[in-house]
Amino acid sequence: MTTVRSNGQRKRVFIRTYGCQMNVYDSDRMADVLRPLGYALAPAPDQADLVVLNTCHIREHASEKVYSELGRMRDLKVERRAEGRDLTIAVAGCVAQAEGEEIAKRQPAVDIVVGPQAYHRLPQLLAEAERKTAILKAGKRLPGAGVLDTDFPAESKFDHLPAPQGVRAGSAFLSIQEGCDKFCTFCVVPYTRGAEYSRPAAKVLSEARQLVAAGAIEITLLGQNVNAYHGEAEDGSTWSLARLIHALAEIEGVARLRYTTSHPRDMDDDLIAAHGEVPQLVPYLHLPVQSGSDRILEAMNRRHGRDLFLDIVDRLRTARPDLALSSDFIVGFPGESDRDFDDTMGLVEQVGFASAFSFKYSRRPGTPGAAMDDQVPETVKSARLHALQALLGDQARAFNASKVGQTVPVLFAEPGRRPGQLIGKTPWLQSVYADGDPRLIGSIVEARLVEGHANSLAGEIVTGSYGVAA
Repeated sequence: MTTVRSNGQRKRVFIRTYGCQMNVYDSDRMADVLRPLGYALAPAPDQADLVVLNTCHIREHASEKVYSELGRMRDLKVERRAEGRDLTIAVAGCVAQAEGEEIAKRQPAVDIVVGPQAYHRLPQLLAEAERKTAILKAGKRLPGAGVLDTDFPAESKFDHLPAPQGVRAGSAFLSIQEGCDKFCTFCVVPYTRGAEYSRPAAKVLSEARQLVAAGAIEITLLGQNVNAYHGEAEDGSTWSLARLIHALAEIEGVARLRYTTSHPRDMDDDLIAAHGEVPQLVPYLHLPVQSGSDRILEAMNRRHGRDLFLDIVDRLRTARPDLALSSDFIVGFPGESDRDFDDTMGLVEQVGFASAFSFKYSRRPGTPGAAMDDQVPETVKSARLHALQALLGDQARAFNASKVGQTVPVLFAEPGRRPGQLIGKTPWLQSVYADGDPRLIGSIVEARLVEGHANSLAGEIVTGSYGVAA
């Protein structure tokens, strides 16, 4: 495969990431896979030889956004050909998995379609795409120029990925679990990511040590149902997420641990206890509930009820009193009545969330929810979403205001909008803006929170240390 341009320069890849943190991790790993082939990262599509769209299929209109972007990439490809240069276009991720053949049919400019379980095969797919392009240039007939790989391979992709290379300002994602066996009636994840799979504990620990060696002091554990983790240990036993967290906390240099996304059914006693036992485990948890109505939760096939969720919240806050909670909510699920929505609003008022993501229900093709009767009118969905977001917004502002006056550890991650300003995250995942030396980026330092806003806080750095604050 050619990995340099005709002028001798290295080829470049631009990766656009849509959706969840798992996709961010996957995009980083695709860059790792391509790096040994000679591909450097490009800052924009017009500076790339290969463009990868790493797609998400969770929300409505996801496919349309991808096709719109592909139209722009097609135009760029035409411009390149007029200049005598090539542009390879690849679509990866969950839209690729769900609509692979349709993508190839609707947008012939696409060279590669690869699902989220097969991107470790990118070198082979690029070689095949390059071979097909050469045949087309030679004027020979070819039954379709695109290369499609949306299989669920028997082997794990993690066994074929190189060691991770990139750490962003002290923070890194680490995928430990993929897939979902829950089959919520609104969700496409089981169809695009496959069955639940947990990586062996030793391999997770090895990758964590590599990330720490590369500069990570905060590690976020990722999975579609991350707290369903059940990885095999070297002695043949099975580790839970709680056992894994305890082991990760023993790695020197790990200052913070997070995990996302969780399912209430998998919040076991040991994991709840870990929130009070492991200092590195931050006092923040994203625990999607989706609805406060037992009737709607049953229709969603969530396999938990309102009381179970509230019991978990009480036990978590007993284990870690300063724990902040985030959640996901869907309004307007088929059959949702005013009373059902009132139950959701009541749950929000009872729990109190530091942050949350809320959406109108959208039909996802192939899911049971899409075929349900009694779809809720869009006007009703919009009104309910507006009311819910207003309540959640009030709670987020109140939570931020409650931290004003406190001195907390902040991991600074990037420069702010104006010179001399830095942006960081508290343990509760709040954004903090403060003036400071750029050398603080990638370090945890103490900052006094002086002003709270709707989505962030203003802070003042109170330590001169450039290392990890205790």
